[in-house]
Amino acid sequence: MHVPSPVKAVSKVFHAHGYEVYLVGGSVRDRLLKRKNGKEDYDLATSASPRQVQGMFSRVIPTGIDHGTVTVLFQGAQFEVTTFRTETTYSDRRRPDSVAYTGSLHEDLSRRDFTINALAVNGITGELTDTQGGMEDLKRRILRSIGDPRQRFQEDALRMLGGCRFSAQLEFTLEEETLEAMRELAHTIAWVSAERMRDELQAMLTSRLPSIGLEYMRSTGVMEHILPELLQGLGVEQKGDHRYDVYYHSVYTCDGAPREHPLLRWAALLHDIGKPACRQTDENGIYTFHRHEQVSAEMADCILRRLCFSNRDREKVVHLISKHMYHYTPQWSDAAVRRFLRQVGQEHLDDLFRLRMADQYGTFGRVLRRDLSSELRRRIESVLAQQDALTIRDLAVDGNDLMRELSLRPGKEIGVLLHVLLEAVLDDPQLNEPARLLEIARSYYREHLM
Repeated sequence: MHVPSPVKAVSKVFHAHGYEVYLVGGSVRDRLLKRKNGKEDYDLATSASPRQVQGMFSRVIPTGIDHGTVTVLFQGAQFEVTTFRTETTYSDRRRPDSVAYTGSLHEDLSRRDFTINALAVNGITGELTDTQGGMEDLKRRILRSIGDPRQRFQEDALRMLGGCRFSAQLEFTLEEETLEAMRELAHTIAWVSAERMRDELQAMLTSRLPSIGLEYMRSTGVMEHILPELLQGLGVEQKGDHRYDVYYHSVYTCDGAPREHPLLRWAALLHDIGKPACRQTDENGIYTFHRHEQVSAEMADCILRRLCFSNRDREKVVHLISKHMYHYTPQWSDAAVRRFLRQVGQEHLDDLFRLRMADQYGTFGRVLRRDLSSELRRRIESVLAQQDALTIRDLAVDGNDLMRELSLRPGKEIGVLLHVLLEAVLDDPQLNEPARLLEIARSYYREHLM
């Protein structure tokens, strides 16, 4: 196999000091599959110990030195370098209790998760080493655990979620014995930290079709221990044009969202998660889901907190879900468009429209050609061009002006008055002048707040 020039350059240093070094892992797999993933990662396995690696290079970061891994910065490239190793028991089913170094590449490869990730390429000659049948599995597009899959998953339960993730990223089929082991040990995923599960799910949701991995999570029982709320939609039929129940609608809506926007993928996956709790039947026998967007937003908030998302990311996803049920019609007044803009926020508009298109994909299996979102976009552009006030910050007066004019101290009355003024200006932008706003504030204060 062709060796990338940065790998060949760093490998010459190892060889000059008498050590073996191999390109391993996802970089080898993806090169053989001719997959391009932007900036390439270089994972190296070597017979040199971390201390010996530190002695060979001037810039070495001890990123995981307790487990035999250091990061080498060399000639503008970055390499994750791990010493050939074997691992003992995994008493917590997450991390090895200890790591022992070995001089054998074969032994190092045999401890890895899946056969397709146990391929090694000599950093100088490009010779491929395949001790686990990974090449055959690549050709068959099969994801198979190395050795006894039960042992692999008992060592690290996260490997089960990793298998679902790889199946989505590579669009591979999980081998039956590997699947059976996942079904048997699915409950052990509870041993894994929320942060590690979140990172695997994030990677899965950037695949072309996350539904592949999500379906493996469901069929093996892994989903029950990570996203049980999503399973509540199974068999919950919907009304009208929906082709799928709530579960499959959610999964396919996730597929329909652009993969380069991972938070939007989360919003798509969770946007209807509250529907099962809200479903009722009207007098005509039609299912209704009143307020499901608010219930879905609340449930998504809990899920993302559980998975340790940052406040900023969590709030964005929850906001998009809470606003996804807008019903635009050409009869909307300009005031209604301004209110829509204020509620959604200009910075969220593009993602909300993308979510709407993904929702169509999850409903019909395609994005509708005729959709009122394009007309709403034009209406919004027209409103923005007029530079009308859309937030309290845009008002011609502020809290200090109100306190001075009405002889008030800081307090909740100021917030109430500013909200009243904004509502007035949303209805009639011409009111956004200091004198007129102060008159409205005086009148409202006398009638409602004194």
